[in-house]
Amino acid sequence: MDFDILRRTMIDTQIRTWDVLDPRVLAIVTEVKRELFVPTAYRHLAFADYAMPIAHGEHMWTPKMEARILQELDLREHHRVLEIGTGTGHMAALMARLSGMVHSVEDRADLSQMAEGHLRVQGIHNVQLHVGDGSCGWAGHAPYDAICVTGSLPALPEAFKEQLAVGGRLVVIIGKGPAMRAQRITRTQQDVYETAVLFETEVTPLRHAPVPGRFVF
Repeated sequence: MDFDILRRTMIDTQIRTWDVLDPRVLAIVTEVKRELFVPTAYRHLAFADYAMPIAHGEHMWTPKMEARILQELDLREHHRVLEIGTGTGHMAALMARLSGMVHSVEDRADLSQMAEGHLRVQGIHNVQLHVGDGSCGWAGHAPYDAICVTGSLPALPEAFKEQLAVGGRLVVIIGKGPAMRAQRITRTQQDVYETAVLFETEVTPLRHAPVPGRFVF
């Protein structure tokens, strides 16, 4: 299979049509070899508009969603980034190429180990992998200039907002299927946050996500 042709087609027919036009993002999507991050059995579908199953009932985001979120994060070379949900390591690789350091948290050790191998093959060394529960962020290296949560949450724990640097951006998917919304939250001042709804989607829920309290009558 000619992966380079498939990659160009993916960018033109999926990613650009989703309003992803930032040349830096398009360049990184071209450079990072997505086919090397997907399970071997699905490599022929690496560039399909398809949520790729990986292991444990988890899925990779579609290519257009990865690129759109990357654009919304607006990463710069000096940024420190937090990713919750490492998966195969592909999103971490994309973010690493645009930022200074990515801290990626995965609660399944085998997935983290697989991602480590993928990143090593790609020659990416500015990703620090952590195994643990990131359902309320990862305070050890906060504050972050950008936070990306790859699993959905029924509601957003305040800890994520608190771990953002002023000027930082958090992209997260909130809600329960099928009514989930991708949101970008920007910390504009110490105690001021601005929220923008980006699009509707449905992705695998984040494990261990705190459940919002219910009223008791």
